Amino acid sequence: MAGRPGHPPLHRSPTAAMPPAMSDAAISIRGLSKIYKGGKQALFDVDLDIPRGQIFGLLGPNGAGKSTTINILAGLVNKTAGQVSIWGFDIDKDPRNAKASIGIVPQEIVFDPFFTPRETLDNQAGFYGIPKNRRLTDELLRAVHLDDKADAYARSLSGGMKRRLLVAKAMVHSPPVLVLDEPTAGVDVELRQQLWEYVRELNASGVTVVLTTHYLEEAEELCDRIAIINHGRVIANEPTRELVGKAQEKAVSVTVDRDLDKAPDAICFEKVELKGSRTLVITYSKDKVNAGEVLAAVQKNGLGIVDVSTQEADLEDVFLALTRAG
Repeated sequence: MAGRPGHPPLHRSPTAAMPPAMSDAAISIRGLSKIYKGGKQALFDVDLDIPRGQIFGLLGPNGAGKSTTINILAGLVNKTAGQVSIWGFDIDKDPRNAKASIGIVPQEIVFDPFFTPRETLDNQAGFYGIPKNRRLTDELLRAVHLDDKADAYARSLSGGMKRRLLVAKAMVHSPPVLVLDEPTAGVDVELRQQLWEYVRELNASGVTVVLTTHYLEEAEELCDRIAIINHGRVIANEPTRELVGKAQEKAVSVTVDRDLDKAPDAICFEKVELKGSRTLVITYSKDKVNAGEVLAAVQKNGLGIVDVSTQEADLEDVFLALTRAG
C-alpha cells in the first residue's frame, strides 16, 4: 500500500505545533492510574515511555488495561491520576496540541455509512481546522488504495476497505504518532500484509506507530520494542529480540535409530513426547541444561541419534509465561 510513485508516505503536520521540549519519547506516561465508577481499577501506577520513530507493541490479555490506556491517549477516558504527554505536549496542560499529535485507528469500524470515503476524510480534516487547499484527501486515498472508491458510499465498502479508510482517517492531520488498536482483527491475510506494508512505510517516513494486536507473530515481526500489560500493570518493556530471548523453555526434536514403544525419561527433560515411532520432542530449561546434555541423556538410554533439529522460543512463549505468572 504505497503512496504516489517517487514520494514517501504522507507525513506532514499542518496542525500540530512543535513540542515545547524535544525528548526521545513520542509518548511519556508517569504514574497513570484509572479507577472507574463503581471502584474497578483498570490501571495501577503505570510508567511507560514509547520511543520516537519506532513501531511499538502494547500487548496483553483481554481486560489487561490496553484499551483504557489508548482511550486516555485519545481523550475519550479521563485518567484518575498520573501524567501523560504526547509528542511533548501534556494532555491536561495542552490538550489541543496533544490531540493534534496523535491519530487513533480504533478496533470498531465507526463512520457515517452515508458519506463517501472522500467526504469522510474531508470532514475529518475540517474537524482539525485544515484549510481545503492543504488537505491530503486524494493522496491518502491513493496511499490506502481507495482512490477508485473515493465517491462510493462507505456502507458499500468491504470490511478490509473500511479498515483502510479508518487508517486514512487517522492520518488526515499528519500526526507524528499513530495508534493502531487491533487493526487486523477479522481481516484476511492479503489485506493484513497490505496494511503492514503501509504501516512500515509510514514508520520509515518518521511516524511513531503504537500497535495492539492478539496476533503475536505480527508483533514479533513488526515491533522494535514491546511492552506487556497485565491486570493494569506493565510487566515487561524491552526490545523485541531481548524479550523473546527471555523464554527459558526450549525444545529439541531428536530422531533415533530404532522404533520405540514409549518415550525415555531423564532428569534434565522438562517434558518428552514420542512423535511417530522414532522421533522424540524434548523440552528442557535452557537456564539449567544445554542441548549437549539433553542429547547425552538420550544416548545414555541406549539410543543412537540420527537427526536433530531445534525449535526456537517465540513471543507467544514469553507472553504466556509472563501473563500466567502475573
